[in-house]
Amino acid sequence: MKYHYPTSGTCSRAIDIEITDGVISSVAFTGGCHGNTQGISALVKGQSPQQVIDRLKGIRCGAKSTSCPDQLATALELILAEKEE
Repeated sequence: MKYHYPTSGTCSRAIDIEITDGVISSVAFTGGCHGNTQGISALVKGQSPQQVIDRLKGIRCGAKSTSCPDQLATALELILAEKEE
């Protein structure tokens, strides 16, 4: 399944996530620090959404209350909640 998540409070504007058989198969950020978002995308590929949430939730960027990794975790939480409904 493919998901589109508009971010809030970060330099990135959106995250596109693809999950196949319960595993993250791709993540693409729109905007943000290109090298950092490419790194995040490469590191989470092949992991379960819950593993990524556990590792990235709560990470902050400077004085901001969130970050690109935290926004990815938030998006994944929403995806998992949607699947439970």
